[in-house]
Amino acid sequence: MLRLAILVVLGAATLMASAASAATFVYVGNTDSNEIIVLRLDPQSGDLAPVERVTIPGVTKPGNSTPMAVSPDRKFLYAGTRGEPQIAAGFAIDPTRGTLKHVASGPLADSMAYIAVDRTGRYLLAASYPGHKITVSAISPAGTVQAPQQVLDGHPNAHSILSDAANRFVLVPTLGNDLVNVFAFDATTGRLTPGTPAKLKEKAGPRHFRFHPNGKLVYVLGELDAAVYVFDYDAATGQLKEKQRISALPADFQDKPSAADIHITPDGKFLYASERRTSTLAGFKIDPASGALTSIGSVPTEKQPRAFAIDSSGRYLLAVGQLSHAMSTYRIDPSSGALTKLKEYPMGKNPNWIEIVDLQ
Repeated sequence: MLRLAILVVLGAATLMASAASAATFVYVGNTDSNEIIVLRLDPQSGDLAPVERVTIPGVTKPGNSTPMAVSPDRKFLYAGTRGEPQIAAGFAIDPTRGTLKHVASGPLADSMAYIAVDRTGRYLLAASYPGHKITVSAISPAGTVQAPQQVLDGHPNAHSILSDAANRFVLVPTLGNDLVNVFAFDATTGRLTPGTPAKLKEKAGPRHFRFHPNGKLVYVLGELDAAVYVFDYDAATGQLKEKQRISALPADFQDKPSAADIHITPDGKFLYASERRTSTLAGFKIDPASGALTSIGSVPTEKQPRAFAIDSSGRYLLAVGQLSHAMSTYRIDPSSGALTKLKEYPMGKNPNWIEIVDLQ
């Protein structure tokens, strides 16, 4: 009995030590200063502490954004460059300090507005807005992105790309023809096979999207109308069925919208969308039964908020402004979803992408 008690105590101590050593790191892509800023997030206060600034090597001319993606095992971060040359730079993430070490850079087929890693970590998926194409590139075990192995042309203004939770289907909104394209994905070969797309209303301009944590819903943000489109998602077939459309604009807005990013809290209770023309974050409550959205209003944020992110606890939202060159942090009320601004931090020039990574 004494030995059992000692083992229980030791086990508890190990769990506590593991929890104590866990850390959350924030990676911000800054295009005009060609750097990734690394910060550590305090889970209790939401404060950010600087860790390092890392230059993306080999870039001779910056583009207009720095899309980033993290491998499922959190060992690698990839940064796409949209200027010259067009590459995907791979960085190894230090599991303790969160720092980045450049591994190698691989070629991209065009200027990519969005990159993502499939659920196996073996393939980099990319969507090109100006090139109107979708690509798949293999990733070596060492984290090096290979030359594209599949290039699908004729997808006007492809703006984002993600695989579903089962890694069976990949969705790609194309702003130029108001479609959410559906592809069957072979995780063994990395090959995409086109399926039946979902059509949004004309001039919606589908941009970014998110799967709900329950796997049964997809939320798509229209850049040109600043509306959130709610779809039922059939994970067995990859098919989408629209069920709701709701505005992410402040009530008194009369200008031309320019919505940007969309994210959902990990518990699936709240959804947020950024709008660049008004520099606001719109919040919505998600109905737990139907997935329908109810507006909880908008709050002002950084100027031209192209990107924001939510940490894995669902307690904090971080937003960057391309024109303010800064980041604001917010606490998310767990009951109402209301955002309370905490602090503001200077970033590099033109911050436009955020990845938040939990490390043990």
